Amino acid sequence: MTEKPATILVVDDTPTKRYILGSWLRRAGHEVVEATCGEEALSLVRGISPDLVILDVRLPDIDGYEVCERIKSDPVTTAIPVIQISAHAIAVSDRAHGLYQGADAYMAEPIEPEEFIATVQAALRYYRARQRAERLAARLRELTDVTLAISASTTFDKLMRVAVDGASRILDRRCGALAIGLDGGMRRYAAIAPDGPAKGRSAPQESLNKLTAHALGEAQGTAEFRLRPEEWLEIIPDADIRVAVSAVASRTRIGRPPVFLAAEDAEPLDSDELNILKQLGQALALAVDALRAYAEEHTIALTLQRSFLQSHLPPTPGLEVGTRYRPAIDNVEVGGDFYEVMRLGERVLVGIGDVQGHSLHAATVMAELRHALRAFVVEEHDLGRIMGRLNEVLRRYHPTMTATVCLLLIDTENGAVELANAGHIPPIIVADGKADYHTWGNLLLGAAPEVYRVDRLELPENGALLMFTDGLIEDRDVPLDQSLEVVRGIAESFDRDLEMFCDRLIDHFGAREDDVAVVALRRTVRWDAPRPV
Repeated sequence: MTEKPATILVVDDTPTKRYILGSWLRRAGHEVVEATCGEEALSLVRGISPDLVILDVRLPDIDGYEVCERIKSDPVTTAIPVIQISAHAIAVSDRAHGLYQGADAYMAEPIEPEEFIATVQAALRYYRARQRAERLAARLRELTDVTLAISASTTFDKLMRVAVDGASRILDRRCGALAIGLDGGMRRYAAIAPDGPAKGRSAPQESLNKLTAHALGEAQGTAEFRLRPEEWLEIIPDADIRVAVSAVASRTRIGRPPVFLAAEDAEPLDSDELNILKQLGQALALAVDALRAYAEEHTIALTLQRSFLQSHLPPTPGLEVGTRYRPAIDNVEVGGDFYEVMRLGERVLVGIGDVQGHSLHAATVMAELRHALRAFVVEEHDLGRIMGRLNEVLRRYHPTMTATVCLLLIDTENGAVELANAGHIPPIIVADGKADYHTWGNLLLGAAPEVYRVDRLELPENGALLMFTDGLIEDRDVPLDQSLEVVRGIAESFDRDLEMFCDRLIDHFGAREDDVAVVALRRTVRWDAPRPV
């Protein structure tokens, strides 16, 4: 089998021998570089990294044994094959010593040209096979890293960039990808150079249809195809490409839009490179589908959660109310946070609570507690008894669940407030420019039988109350009492607009790992109250 021509370093201090060996190698199609001594040889080995070294044993400065040993002991050059040649050191012990020092072959002169070239070709075959194996092993290691990075990507944009940058780096050529984004728009990403970074742009919808026609059709799976530059430009006219393109199309399920991963193919991809491209295409398709499914589930969960909350608050003379609900930023499951505001004649019931966990079951329990609360207040206005009945409902029907709930009953005419608290963070009471937490309440719902006390206080005109769930303040790196104090400090400067205050409070803590519910209220002068004559 004819091997690809190589760059071969011939090291010998005799000009005639260098000429003879060089002429044989050049006739075989190889490029020859010459050196006359050991130090020069070592410098050239590090400088040009030849494919093979022909090394005379006797050199004027360093003998060939030591030169070979130095080449083989350097991790950068250890794989370069060395063939030692000698007209004097031809005994069995000499040849064995040369091989022990790292030589890949040892030839005693006189040498036949045919045997010499065959030995050279054999050494080159081994060297190139080792190079291919090492290159493939390195690519597979990098493929594993890129696949893991693809799986860990949390946004569509990051996912596509990671895939394109990784493919470009592994294959050492410009790569690109095309897929439908989570918003339904077609997006394409291309690496401007093998070392990236990838840039994203929108693409016409028909690009996907044209590419799909070249591979897969309506089937699922992964298919490879190759397009000439003019064919690629017909699909994406503004692409910066003038060479052929090898690409893979991958679809995880029938009916899903495929994703495409492509690489410039000026030098055709070998079978190993095509397999890498296919594996990356499959990993990308799976990750895009997973991200799309997550986004859809998150939207459904958020819609379901919001359907459990009040769509509007009843207008209440003498009381301003602001509410907020923010879902956890990275949690697709439904949470158990809720709030409630109901008019009961001249009084207003305000409630906030948090059922343990994040699941459809937690949301279901939350909805049951809210409906039970609404039913109980129809005939019962004693907050202690209402809380006790909610506790019985939770312990009877959901014995493994717990919940925290805080209820307020406010008389808007005189500011009288009744308060019952089942394990929830106490509300902050704001009056005369000061903000303080009310005292802690009773045991949370669902834990054990409990008699819930009712505290009574008075909220002056322009006084305010702030209630929130623990998702607002829970942070792994910040003590809870420190976060509670931050909220109290913010509450001392209630905005005139309660909606703006709720936004400011939530924005201060930023994205949360848990759901957050906030209720802020202020007692105002009732416009329907009798005025003095």
